[in-house]
Amino acid sequence: MIQNLSNSLLTWYKQNGRDLPWRTKGGAHSNAYAVWISEIMLQQTTVATVLTYFDKWMKRFPTVRDLAKADLQDVLLTWQGMGYYTRARKIHECAKVLMEKHDGKIPNNRDELLKLPGIGPYSSSSICCFAFNIPETVVDGNVMRVIARLYGITDEITAKDIYPLAEKLTDQTHGADYASAIMDLGAIICTPTNPKCAQCPWQKFCMAYKKKIQESIPKIKKLKKKNITGLVYLYQNAKGEYLIRQRTEKGLLHGLWEFPWHEDSLLPGKHPTITHVFTHFKLTLQVIYEKPSFHVPNAVWIKQANFGQYPFSTLMNKVIRKIK
Repeated sequence: MIQNLSNSLLTWYKQNGRDLPWRTKGGAHSNAYAVWISEIMLQQTTVATVLTYFDKWMKRFPTVRDLAKADLQDVLLTWQGMGYYTRARKIHECAKVLMEKHDGKIPNNRDELLKLPGIGPYSSSSICCFAFNIPETVVDGNVMRVIARLYGITDEITAKDIYPLAEKLTDQTHGADYASAIMDLGAIICTPTNPKCAQCPWQKFCMAYKKKIQESIPKIKKLKKKNITGLVYLYQNAKGEYLIRQRTEKGLLHGLWEFPWHEDSLLPGKHPTITHVFTHFKLTLQVIYEKPSFHVPNAVWIKQANFGQYPFSTLMNKVIRKIK
């Protein structure tokens, strides 16, 4: 059965798989650097979004050497809009390590990849697959859905629950194509809603299809998000300049620029609000047009026309869109 699943999926992929700039049908991609960058970008981000940013990134930093010698602010500015800025900082840090210890080359060994900044188990497996055709098991949201439906799993699941089942199915000869194929099956055919079961190469093997419970699977275990509120200040001086500051403390937004803000209860009255959802919490900010009542370190005054010269987070870009 396993070999039949693999063969039918690879045949389907050859004819129907997506054409993406960071992978090649028929084996490994020739540019491991491109694979690495795409894999980090794709964390917490959709393929549609990454396509635009990937092209921009590769033109700005075409090699590991170019990235390693770039200024961090330039890296963050190029990344702006992707969110989860720790990824960009880790990519920059990793490029420097690659130049120092690996002559700018991406290791083709999972253990060596895991020693690099910002590369965890999932990324190391993906790089091995797509850059070197090594048969590693890669489990993303699409793969979780495909496997859960294939086996008709109705319990709540995590990636760790699915991994052993996915590992048994992993083709040992066509590492890159198989990993791409099962991801594409989830993205194109085995979609969250209205799956195209009639076009699925695994239809006759699928327990969810046989039981007609496709749309109720999978049930993903989710963490409850904490709700946080605060005030963000748009203070403008007589020259029409706005006060912004650079974050120096460690964290997701370290090194980025922002309007002064702090956690607080929301104020009464009709103040504009913006909401942004982070991995573990949801933040709602009220936009206040007055001088902040606290000291603002690392602050500068800039004109609105110059906002594009500073890397802002997605959260702060939402605030910018509220400027009257």
